[in-house]
Amino acid sequence: MRVFLCNSSSSSLFPPPPTPTARRPQKPLLATPQNPSFIRSLTGAALSFNLLFFSPLSPLPPPSIASDFTSSGSQLECREEDQRIEEERRLERAPELVTNEEIVKEAWQIVNDSFLDTDRNRWSPEAWLQKKEDIIGTSLQTRSKAHDVIRRMLSTLGDPYTRFLSPSEFSKMARYDMSGIGVNLREIPDENGEVKLKVLGLILDGPAHAAGVRQGDELLSVNGVNLKGKSAFEALSILQGPSDTSVNIMVKHGNCGPIQSVDVQRQLVAKTPVFYRLEQMDNGKTSVGYMRLKEFNALARKDLVTGEILTAMKRLQGMGASFFILDLRDNLGGLVQEGIEIAKLFLNEGETVIYTAGRETLNVKSIVAETEPLITTPVIVLVNKNTASASEIVATALHDNCRAILVGEKTYGKGLIQSVFELHDGSGVVVTVGKYVTPNHLDINGNGIDPDYKKLPAWNEVVERLSKCQKQQSKDT
Repeated sequence: MRVFLCNSSSSSLFPPPPTPTARRPQKPLLATPQNPSFIRSLTGAALSFNLLFFSPLSPLPPPSIASDFTSSGSQLECREEDQRIEEERRLERAPELVTNEEIVKEAWQIVNDSFLDTDRNRWSPEAWLQKKEDIIGTSLQTRSKAHDVIRRMLSTLGDPYTRFLSPSEFSKMARYDMSGIGVNLREIPDENGEVKLKVLGLILDGPAHAAGVRQGDELLSVNGVNLKGKSAFEALSILQGPSDTSVNIMVKHGNCGPIQSVDVQRQLVAKTPVFYRLEQMDNGKTSVGYMRLKEFNALARKDLVTGEILTAMKRLQGMGASFFILDLRDNLGGLVQEGIEIAKLFLNEGETVIYTAGRETLNVKSIVAETEPLITTPVIVLVNKNTASASEIVATALHDNCRAILVGEKTYGKGLIQSVFELHDGSGVVVTVGKYVTPNHLDINGNGIDPDYKKLPAWNEVVERLSKCQKQQSKDT
């Protein structure tokens, strides 16, 4: 059910945005295989942990797309079979680097050191140690068996967010675009042990995808430079160039497909997640700056979301906006740091954005704004049941500091922090390591945030409510 937020003076101004498509997070930190690597702390709606690894970097396209470069359905099947065989080969080689038992113990240790039991009744150090002793006596003859043991081990935690990632799942999550044409490359050993470069990630509607490159294709050359024996990093260095310039690539469509020369135009493939406009209300007497933020996703360049919202706020101010509406409906979250930085744009120096709490009860830290706010005018934040994670951080930061009122319906209630760790064989574990608490000390997770109003109030009512909130806050401090 959708809630249409309206009043008599603005019933058609802000219809709810369309239901968002599944997304996955971008641009994790690079990881090395020598040590378990903390990739990034993330949060996301329960209905979307895969959402959260949101991604224009897509799985194999449907046959209607892939068939553009296959002569028959059998070649598509061949490609899928090639990928399956390569994955199995890679898993078979993995024991040369680390034993099956060591991989399981590595995952066990990460949970032992980092896991936060939000239920406070499913996990204990003693029970977890017993789990390790049980594992030691288990025969793990294959890597697949080891991965199954890790999955079962994590399932006993009772945490829907803590889970295992296979090597292929981890590689999909860890991709980001360094190429400038919207592809991710990975080095894959062939049957002779030599390295070939395969396209294991594509940004939908990016330059390479639009030119006909598909996931699973092998990259053979760039601008006539043969890539045989070259690393993925070397290939990416050749691919990179100024935006709007062209690069020629030679690709082989699957292990048994045709070879094709493709010209691709480089471009910044990230699309702005911010939409804004100036609205006139009260018969043209009031100018309102409306900003819709679809997601927190810094794909392709650092601080994309913060920069775009900053630009929107400045432009709307220059156009005469005296009030602001920030639309976070159906924003399922994403990169939490982006949400924190956006909240700071509205807060006074020293005001609390959010508290973070870890496993130790005394380990509570506050994140505060370091500068003065960009705007001080009243703000309405639109929320609904799909407002989650980083979006809830923004909403509560503005609300609890008397900077905004919330309008709509109760938010989702996702306030947990997940960290993603890489294991030595290229697989990974996602572990809940902490939670967020609002400036008013509300535990978001499982509770959500109740709005102040279900429908848009008059602006004089907004001003009055925020004024009372600020006066009360001053008395309390």
